[in-house]
Amino acid sequence: MRVLVTGGAGFIGSHVVAALRAHGHEPVVYDVRAEPAADVRSPHSVRNALTGVDAVCHQAAMVGLGVGFSDAAEYVSRNDLGTAVLLTAMADAGVRRLVLAGSMVVYGEGRYDCPRHGTVRPGPRAVADLDAGRFEPLCPECGAELSPGLVGEDAPVDPRNVYATTKLAQEHLAAAWARATGGSAVSLRYHNVYGPGMPRDTPYAGVASFFRSALARDEAPRVFEDGRQRRDFVHVRDVAAANLAALEASSRPGALTAYNTGSGEPHTVGEMARALAAAYGGPEPVVTGEYRLGDVRHITADSARLRAELGWKAQVGFAEGMREFARVGLRN
Repeated sequence: MRVLVTGGAGFIGSHVVAALRAHGHEPVVYDVRAEPAADVRSPHSVRNALTGVDAVCHQAAMVGLGVGFSDAAEYVSRNDLGTAVLLTAMADAGVRRLVLAGSMVVYGEGRYDCPRHGTVRPGPRAVADLDAGRFEPLCPECGAELSPGLVGEDAPVDPRNVYATTKLAQEHLAAAWARATGGSAVSLRYHNVYGPGMPRDTPYAGVASFFRSALARDEAPRVFEDGRQRRDFVHVRDVAAANLAALEASSRPGALTAYNTGSGEPHTVGEMARALAAAYGGPEPVVTGEYRLGDVRHITADSARLRAELGWKAQVGFAEGMREFARVGLRN
C-alpha cells in the first residue's frame, strides 16, 4: 500500500513511517520540515503528493494546549483548514481511505461517577477553586466527591480549549468527507503519547517532554496542581502500530469510526514524573500547585474497542517505556 503520511517527519509521524516500511508498505512523507517543505494547506502541493496514493495517514497538526487564545487563528488554519484542503484533494483524486490523528482532548473531562447520581459530567473548573488548590471536580448535582473512570468513545464530547476544538472539527470534516465520497475514515484518539523523538522546550510539547527536558538541565521536573491528575501515557511505537492496524483493517465506507488509543494503564502525572526522574537519576520532582486553565483533571482511556475490532494492544509497559525515555534524547 502506498500511504501519504502528512506530518511524516514529526514525532508520531516518523514512527508511523518506520512502522509502514517495516511491514512492506510504501510511505510518502509530506511535512513542512521535509525537503522540499510541504504545507498541507497548499492545494497544489497536496494534489501532487496524492498521485498514486492508496491511503492517507493524517498526522500533520499544530499540537498542545498552546499559550492562550492569541494563537487560535493559527490552530484553526493549520489543523482545520489544512484538513479541509487535504480532504478536498482526496475527494478529487479518488483516494478513499483516511486515518486521522485524533485526540482524547475532544472529551474534555473524563468519566466520573457520583455515589448518588451515577455517571455525571462536571463543567469546567472554576478559577477560584483552582486558586484555592481545590482541583477535583465535584458532582454538579449534589457537590459530592466523584470517582474517575475510563472514558469510552460514545461519551459526549466537550472540548475545553482551542486545540481540542480544532481536533473535534477535524473529525467532523472527515466524517462529512466520508459521507460525501463513500470513503472510510478512522480517528485514533491518542492519549498522552511519549517516547523517542519528542520535541523539546516548546509551549506545545507534552508534559513528558517538559519533564525530560528539565532533567537534562539537571533541574527538578515541575508538576502542576497536586500531581494526582490521572492520564494514560501511551508509547509512540504503540501509537504507530495502531495507525498500521487501522490502515490494514477492513474499511467502513461512508463513515468515520473513532478509537481511543491508550495504554490501558492509568497513572498520575506525579507518578510519571517520579518514574522518569528515578530512571534518569535526576532531581526529585517538585509539586508546584500551579495550573493551566485549559487543562482537565482526569482523562483516561477505555481502548477496548480498538483491541476488539482491530486486534491492537499496547506492547510497551509504563516502567519499560519510562526507562527508555530517560535514556533517549529529545528533538530540537
